[in-house]
Amino acid sequence: MSDRTSPLRCCMPTGGPPPLAPRPAPTPAPTPRPASARAGSPATSPEGMVLLPGGEFLMGTEDAEGFPGDGEGPVRPVRLSPFRIDARAVTNDAFAAFVAETGHVTDAERLGWSYVFAGFLPAALRRGAPRPARTPWWCGVEGASWNRPEGPGSTLDARGNHPVVHVSWADAAAYAGWAGKRLPTEAEWEYAARGGLDQRRYPWGDELDPDGTFRCNIWRGTFPSKNTAADGYRGTAPVDAFEPNGYGLHNMSGNVWEWCADWWTTEHGTGPAPLDPRGPATGTDKVIRGGSHMCHRSYCNRYRVAARTANSPDSSSGHAGFRCVAPA
Repeated sequence: MSDRTSPLRCCMPTGGPPPLAPRPAPTPAPTPRPASARAGSPATSPEGMVLLPGGEFLMGTEDAEGFPGDGEGPVRPVRLSPFRIDARAVTNDAFAAFVAETGHVTDAERLGWSYVFAGFLPAALRRGAPRPARTPWWCGVEGASWNRPEGPGSTLDARGNHPVVHVSWADAAAYAGWAGKRLPTEAEWEYAARGGLDQRRYPWGDELDPDGTFRCNIWRGTFPSKNTAADGYRGTAPVDAFEPNGYGLHNMSGNVWEWCADWWTTEHGTGPAPLDPRGPATGTDKVIRGGSHMCHRSYCNRYRVAARTANSPDSSSGHAGFRCVAPA
């Protein structure tokens, strides 16, 4: 098992378990075919996407509940051109179509393992799996992948409309290219997540559960020992679960972390509003946004719209997925 590492400070797996097998040499992702050659593929129409007008918005936060060390601030103006974004995260069914056409092999499949939450595993797998010291609720499971999300013996039955997980940044980028799209920049992602609201904590406002109504799929109970699933889900939820934000986008908070195009940095400019910023030119980790069903207020309230963290581009886990954007 390779030692995939990252600077994460939340419910993501940090560090790598002891090696279980040599890391195979990387193989190139398949070259995307032109969208026009794939009649019926997601790239042939903007179906399932929402057109956003762009313009200037205030990115970042100085919220007392935030994590300054994550580079959530300062609050700063950013300008964006119009763009389209998927109303929902990419599903298992959609990713299966991509794999069937291209033969894509995910990083988890190449490496032979991925991270699975210990509470989802049968006792035999849980006992034998190595765990990162800093986040011992994660198990490095041999054979875990996008189509075997809990490892050997697990399937995608009844989860076709759930977000695909166990996909790395490279896997997400390969799918986006096949679909004639791309991954969102971090600025595009946050603008979309805010749903037209200015400096609110969540896509729907400042209260987590307004009027006692659950608006996202996060950990309910005591982390990491007991999840009451009061919001209806212990693991992933369907991509259209819960009411969408003001732009018609589902699950921009919770459910699964979503990969962004940008390399990670905590340094942000404070000058005039940049147009379509794209982050550093190089780096070691890629930004992920939105939090997941593993996030809990006591430990990782990074399901706020301005919250952010990162992971290495080859990393994968059972609570990280993505959505795509395209030109207006």
